[in-house]
Amino acid sequence: MASVLTNIAQAAHSAAAAMLSAAQIEAGEPIPRKPVKEEDPERSITLDLSGKNIILGVPGAFTPPCSSQVPQYIADYDEFKAKGVKNIYVVAVNDTFVVKAWKEKLAPQGTGIRFIADDKGEFTSGVGLLFDASGLLGSPRSKRYVIVAQDGMVDFIAVEEQPANITSTAARVVIAQL
Repeated sequence: MASVLTNIAQAAHSAAAAMLSAAQIEAGEPIPRKPVKEEDPERSITLDLSGKNIILGVPGAFTPPCSSQVPQYIADYDEFKAKGVKNIYVVAVNDTFVVKAWKEKLAPQGTGIRFIADDKGEFTSGVGLLFDASGLLGSPRSKRYVIVAQDGMVDFIAVEEQPANITSTAARVVIAQL
């Protein structure tokens, strides 16, 4: 009986993730303005996407692949700025407390990179990049992706086929696209 209930719960989770996620956003499309959180768990914001911005979507704060990918963006921050990038947003489907602690772990001296908690998955769902990660991470999460945005429109998008891979979303690859 317990395994039947577990299977039903997993199926429901997968169905919910599929229904929550819109079609994947593509180059030339506007990025939806959805609520996210940065420092304050009680205050929602929308991303300021005026000018050129980078949005790096990651499956989960503190996961080994994510914790190895983001430091390169931190190290290359000045190079991104020199290429005209206004903001770099690291977006994770985690709560604000977790994302803030992750930022403090990865950048104890601080960084200009903005760590964003998509605590309800609304932003990630809105760009069509939510997937069912309940088997490993317990709930729907973000695919690993990078969007180069210009004035709120997708200029370039890369999505890793496997969430643990860091190839097309690596900082050096993105810098070469700018």
